[in-house]
Amino acid sequence: MSMAKEAGDSTIPLVAHVIYRLDFGGLENGLVNLVNHLPRSRYRHLIVCLTDFTDFAQRIERDDVELIALHKRPGHDWRLYRDLYRLFRRYRPAIVHSRNLAALESQLPAWLAGVPVRIHGEHGRDMSDPDGTRRRYILQRRMLRPFVSHYIALSGELEDYLTGRIGVDRGAVTRILNGVDVERFRPDRRNRNLLPQQFQGAGRIVFGTVGRLDPVKDQLTLVRAFALLLNKLPEAEQTCRLALIGDGGERERLENEAGQLGIGDHVWFAGMRSDVPALLQALDVFVLPSRAEGISNTIMEAMASGLPVVATAVGGNPELVVDGETGRLVPPVDPVAMADAMCEYVAASSLRCAHGQGARRRAEEAFSLEAMVAAYDGVYQKLLGRFESGEWQGEGS
Repeated sequence: MSMAKEAGDSTIPLVAHVIYRLDFGGLENGLVNLVNHLPRSRYRHLIVCLTDFTDFAQRIERDDVELIALHKRPGHDWRLYRDLYRLFRRYRPAIVHSRNLAALESQLPAWLAGVPVRIHGEHGRDMSDPDGTRRRYILQRRMLRPFVSHYIALSGELEDYLTGRIGVDRGAVTRILNGVDVERFRPDRRNRNLLPQQFQGAGRIVFGTVGRLDPVKDQLTLVRAFALLLNKLPEAEQTCRLALIGDGGERERLENEAGQLGIGDHVWFAGMRSDVPALLQALDVFVLPSRAEGISNTIMEAMASGLPVVATAVGGNPELVVDGETGRLVPPVDPVAMADAMCEYVAASSLRCAHGQGARRRAEEAFSLEAMVAAYDGVYQKLLGRFESGEWQGEGS
């Protein structure tokens, strides 16, 4: 399946972005932001989905981007190598840019097809390898390392993982934080009417999170922490509510847990939403309970929206949240510690305000979309320039 648009000027270098699936998520959001904002005069784009793409593709603003779905079968699908090789030979991209382990295997057919610049980005991990210690995946990354020209790590922790555990030369890694559109995500407390009726009204304090309902995102810990908060603070029964924005395979389990804990009336399962910026503006405190993260887009979006953030101290989260200034960092899978941090914001509206303002300032200063786009542009231009000059042909060439 493909979704073809105008081809554009064939003399402009083509970047083939390879991902597992184009759906609602942080990695995919970062990709679409990059495609939308890189200069048209310097790059054309092709997005290759190993499985499929969804309506999220409508967020692509450019009219010259083609999407291709390869419908990879579950498990190890050997046809994928043939299909990718043929695709790269047909389109002749100047750059193949894969993202995360699921797409890393595209680097071998890209090398075989003669793609000059081959970039791989590490954005984060999933529940099957939350701390990056699974030997099978380490070996897979090491085996494919010679075919990758350059790596992009979205956090210092991922950069250290590549250079320390995988053995990538530090000069072959660039760290680039995701960027957030601080105009699209900004403080505005006029959107409470988007919440259920029982979440509105003076004195309500609404905690919320955004993300797919998945074990690695661990909304179960958040539900349990919220129940502890209601038990700990007598006034919280009347004032506090919890919004879970997103959908996924864990929804039924989370709904059952909320019901068993007796807090079902206090928790809103919003499902997948297209109005996330407005919904963030309707919250008071953002919570991210993940067991593993790269660099969280939702944390940056919440900070840009002027929200204090309670987040687990995993992956790149400590690079985003300044504990005691823009939010609180807590251990993963620890509902007691998470509840304690949430209680601080119930007890002191001044703390919510101060940390929310600090979060907005940090988003404006450190997480700009313009800085992210400029960084990727710089890497692309540097690697293309080295290849065209004959100075360098990549680590695996």
